[in-house]
This record gives sequence, C-alpha cells and structure tokens, in this order.
Amino acid sequence: MKIAFVLIGLIFALVGVISIYDARKITNKLFSFQDKNEGAKTLKILGLFATIIGLGVVYYYLPEAAETIKNAIQ
Repeated sequence: MKIAFVLIGLIFALVGVISIYDARKITNKLFSFQDKNEGAKTLKILGLFATIIGLGVVYYYLPEAAETIKNAIQ
C-alpha cells in the first residue's frame, strides 16, 4: 500500500510540474474566457500546490516503501 501512495504522489507531482510548465498552452486550449493571463496564473498556482502535495506524500511514504521493497527482494 505504501508503494501505491508513493506512485500516486509521483503522479501528482508530475501533473503539477506539467501544469506549471505548460500553463499558457493548457489555458488557451481548455478555457475560452478572455483573460488568459489570469487563467495561466491560477493554473500555475494549482500546479504548485499539486507538486507540493505530491512530493510531500512521496517524502512521507518513501522510506517505508523502500524498506518494503528491500525486504521483498531478500
């Protein structure tokens, strides 16, 4: 179960980084309102929070998941 949490955290971090990096493209593609700058800024902030949450989950569960994998190999 701990390994699943680590993978979910990595996916959250990946989605957050992608939304930060491609915020302008995603905003132009998905949203139709006129203020693209405000949408890009909001998407970058949400991406930052997603990255922080994902990396926090990885930081919390990674030592236990690594120990589980180590014990399974032996």
